[in-house]
Amino acid sequence: MSEPNTRIPDLLRKARALPRSPGVYLMKDDKGRVLYVGKASRLRDRVSSYFIPSTDLGPRKQPMLDVVHDFDTIDCESEWEALLAENRLIKDLHPHYNAFLTDDKTFPYLAVTLRDDFPGVFITRNPSDPKLKGAKFYGPFTTGYALQDAVKMLQGVFKYRTCSLDILSGDPRNNTFRPCLLYTIGQCTAPCANRIDKETYREDIRRFMRFLESKRSAMIRELREEMEQASAKLEFERAAVLRDQVRAIEKLDDRGRITDGWQPEAELMVGIDPKRSLRSLKRTLKLDADIRCIEGIDIAHLQGGETVGSKVCFVDGRPFKEEYRRYKIRTVDNDDYMAIREVVSRRYRDAGQGHELYPDVILIDGGLGQLHAALEAFETLDVKPPMVISLAKKEELIYIQRQSEPIRLGRENLGLRLCQAIRDEAHRFAQHYHHVLRRKKTLGEK
Repeated sequence: MSEPNTRIPDLLRKARALPRSPGVYLMKDDKGRVLYVGKASRLRDRVSSYFIPSTDLGPRKQPMLDVVHDFDTIDCESEWEALLAENRLIKDLHPHYNAFLTDDKTFPYLAVTLRDDFPGVFITRNPSDPKLKGAKFYGPFTTGYALQDAVKMLQGVFKYRTCSLDILSGDPRNNTFRPCLLYTIGQCTAPCANRIDKETYREDIRRFMRFLESKRSAMIRELREEMEQASAKLEFERAAVLRDQVRAIEKLDDRGRITDGWQPEAELMVGIDPKRSLRSLKRTLKLDADIRCIEGIDIAHLQGGETVGSKVCFVDGRPFKEEYRRYKIRTVDNDDYMAIREVVSRRYRDAGQGHELYPDVILIDGGLGQLHAALEAFETLDVKPPMVISLAKKEELIYIQRQSEPIRLGRENLGLRLCQAIRDEAHRFAQHYHHVLRRKKTLGEK
């Protein structure tokens, strides 16, 4: 980018031209590799601070300044979106100078278990939990403690249950059940003890959901008025409690949507029962042995025309990230068939010799042509795969080795939904942060 003696001043000039808006910044080395990802409430101020002569980033990050040659930024609509984007990019890119957020920790969600006779309200970091099947999810939320405070405070208004009891409408045992303390203090209507009928309870839940999905200005205004009254009466403890409640409710807006894909590693298996899905797929493929391991392969063309392949691994129907791999295609550009042959050859040459895990099913993203390309690669290997299939987009047809006609399954078929999840995860992993940024432009590569 610049001569060594002008590198830092040039970066500072570039940083001072940034907008004063929230966003994410990516520090890069001379080869364009991402070294560090950070978030900022004001991009110009935060990024400029790195290149001021007197700056001190601490012992962990200070050496980064010796190798930073450029940076990119991504504008975000708000600070909470910048936080989610930072989290996503760090998990996908694993930059060398990011010590945090590289594990599987996720931001929390709010779940309303609508399939229950008396829906409960729960905070979870695992929306794929089978216990939450059929739930309505809100989030991810960027502030877990504020979400907990809001749920507790709003429980006093909407009286929902937060217990894990299995409560059935009309169960005669409810007549003699003793409700917990939350009923006594007015935080719950005790459906467990028949203190409220099913329809009335569900109407309270519907009101709560409308509250989450609409503006909360009326409740905030009332709380602020109470806070001012308490302060005027010198009831400062009460005013402080009301202040915290206002802040907690305001933080409910600091959230993404589960459809945005900020946390695909947590959201991937929402609504999918792994065991039942594997049994369904076993029947579809007419296999004798149970399916334990499935690997999915996808080819993606990234910005700048680079072609990459990805391999994801699912064990017992769940992602096994230790076996995820990316492949930079060496032989061709813009030829998916040749790229698939290369990835299959590189991945399964050693696996077939017993050096690595060998899957029960290999899933190729694509149609009959992509399946044939994979099978041609396997013909050159010593060990042949037990089952290779492909899943075509749009029509969602499953093509199977040695069968000319595809299988068409219903959209709710559990085996198909598992295959779709694996296919989508392979695509996401190949695209890495390009997928996350959606329509936002960024440069560089891992």
